[in-house]
Amino acid sequence: MIAMTRRNNQMNRLADSNRLCINFTPTGLIPTKAKTPYVPITIDEIVKDVHEAVEIGITMVHLHARNQKTGRPAWEPELYADMITQIRKFSPDLIICVSTSGRIFNTFEKRSACLFLEGPAKPDMASLTLSSLNFNKVASVNTPNMILQLASEMAKRGIKAELEVYDSGMINYSNYLIEKAVLKPPHYFNLILGNIACAQADLLHAGIMVRDLPAGSLWSFAGIGERQLQMNSIAIATGGGVRVGLEDNIWFDAKRKKLATNIELLKRIIEVADMLDCEPYKVLELRKILNVELNAGRPE
Repeated sequence: MIAMTRRNNQMNRLADSNRLCINFTPTGLIPTKAKTPYVPITIDEIVKDVHEAVEIGITMVHLHARNQKTGRPAWEPELYADMITQIRKFSPDLIICVSTSGRIFNTFEKRSACLFLEGPAKPDMASLTLSSLNFNKVASVNTPNMILQLASEMAKRGIKAELEVYDSGMINYSNYLIEKAVLKPPHYFNLILGNIACAQADLLHAGIMVRDLPAGSLWSFAGIGERQLQMNSIAIATGGGVRVGLEDNIWFDAKRKKLATNIELLKRIIEVADMLDCEPYKVLELRKILNVELNAGRPE
């Protein structure tokens, strides 16, 4: 199964199978201080974790905004602008992705607000979930029209879509958007496995999803909860990238006895990559592969 996945991956992928894309997801929508004191909520906390992550060797960061008083998910563009401009000061080249999630907010105005940032605050990428789905308690609603609107606005503004996929049907929908010229290569996919209502975190589900990816795609595996390390390790072993951080998993161990920090999760992935003779990409290398240009408005 792994050999078949690797063969298919080498035919379609853009990158060297011994190099690694590390997509850092520090916050997300769900983790709270009540669940773990280590999740960064304030802008200063998020920026601090990103700064440490850059030193470790991440290639991109996937940002979610939180209300600075309540800690609840937020959509306001000024929150994203503050985070992005602070990150640009110490890492002007880092690929920065913002969230357009429909899990909490489901109007185009709120979901797209972060796409209109300019200058040093302009994001390089933005998440695009390719269908509606159920989580264990709530739904993330992504209608065809909403997906099309968000994708079109990203293309118009020169922001690459970070394609979030929870099952193979979403990959089918990406092919539809490619046929409609809404999505253009090179493509970047986060394959998120282990959600209760979607593809599970096992080799068969993962292999089918990689097999079905369109040509000209770079992909990363994410595992929900205790499956994060497992799926990250499989991705490294089979020539993919990783999505890693407290957004998807707050525990360091599968038995849930030790809460993790973002930095501990990242350092462990670097150790796994080292054991498999896999080296993280330099940011400028990954920008070239994904055709993500440097923002002309970055600070000097």
